[in-house]
Amino acid sequence: MNAIARHEIVVLGAGYTGMLATARLAHRTRGRKVRITLVNPSERFTERLRMHQIAAGRTLADHRIPEVLAGTGVEFRRAAAASIDPEERQVTLDDGAVLRYDTLVYALGSATDTTRVPGVAEHAWTLNDPRAAHRFAGRLTELAAAGGTVTVAGGGLTGIEAATEIAESHPGVTVTLISSTEPGAMMGERARAHLTRALDRLGVVRRTGERVTKVLPDAVRLSGGEHLRSGLTLWTAGVRVSPLAAEAGIATDERGLIVTDATLRSVSHPEIYAIGDAAAVRQAWGQIHGTCQSGLPTAAYVADAITRRLRGRTVKPFRFGYFHQPVSLGRGDAVIQFTHADDTPRRWYLKGRAAVMYKESVSGSPVPFMKLSRRVNVVVTLSKGGRATRANG
Repeated sequence: MNAIARHEIVVLGAGYTGMLATARLAHRTRGRKVRITLVNPSERFTERLRMHQIAAGRTLADHRIPEVLAGTGVEFRRAAAASIDPEERQVTLDDGAVLRYDTLVYALGSATDTTRVPGVAEHAWTLNDPRAAHRFAGRLTELAAAGGTVTVAGGGLTGIEAATEIAESHPGVTVTLISSTEPGAMMGERARAHLTRALDRLGVVRRTGERVTKVLPDAVRLSGGEHLRSGLTLWTAGVRVSPLAAEAGIATDERGLIVTDATLRSVSHPEIYAIGDAAAVRQAWGQIHGTCQSGLPTAAYVADAITRRLRGRTVKPFRFGYFHQPVSLGRGDAVIQFTHADDTPRRWYLKGRAAVMYKESVSGSPVPFMKLSRRVNVVVTLSKGGRATRANG
């Protein structure tokens, strides 16, 4: 960067990773000739990890992005990115504005895929948007008064948390969890046994080894041909990413994730960094899958890597290993499966109130954490994988 020109950094997306990267960049580049612009369609910060609580009828704090970033000097643009021109290094927004960048941080994340199964987009609910989650909660209250049924499609961690939260908050509702594998299949035997006991205690009906092949206005059709009545269907199976990167000619994998080098730069356009669910990040043990646990470390790393390169310093490869699988089972119960770097289970786990306290300490609202990141470099990586990642560097 020359002595006169200002280095323009544009961050696309203000989810967990985009917000942390922005706050940390603002702190690390303070006093330098750098301008940071954050682009997001809404000025409300959405806590995706807690959306199932909204769907069950709980109220979360309303955090506004400009307030969270107050005092950082970051320019917030309420808009969506419509296109990227990586050759001209420009982003066109849906309001017609064009932003030039020297460095682009691509943090557009992912959303529930509603395109692969007929009827999902028309008749199912998702946890993609807090407004939809609030509407779902209203419908759920009406359904509970009539003793209705709710179907949760998808037995991953999101589906489990949603099913248990709904069952605990609305005991008059029959909740059915449909999963192609046993819920908690990624966990060890003892942690999975506790999860199963919690599902039994809350009365969650499981249909394991089945898939939903069509969603109807008042039912779902299962892979065996059965029609299961459903007053409300919540879809948590499968994710998709924004097509923006692929449409721009940036190198992506078959799912549309930006393929990165060892320092999380695009392999085709090194001035573009990808973080969180938008990045295809490989470690020696395999490819990272999208979770907050892995996303926040990519955000912090990229903020530090950009800063080091602006100062003419070398950047070490990104290293990460999984540490745990935390799952809420309603408000008063949880299970934590501790893992190896590749996310396979270790022997150790926590359950019950101890697990609730642990999960709240590591998965509570990130807003205080992001505000702190405006002033200090907060440690966000629980594990760098140890020997499992040494082959990368």
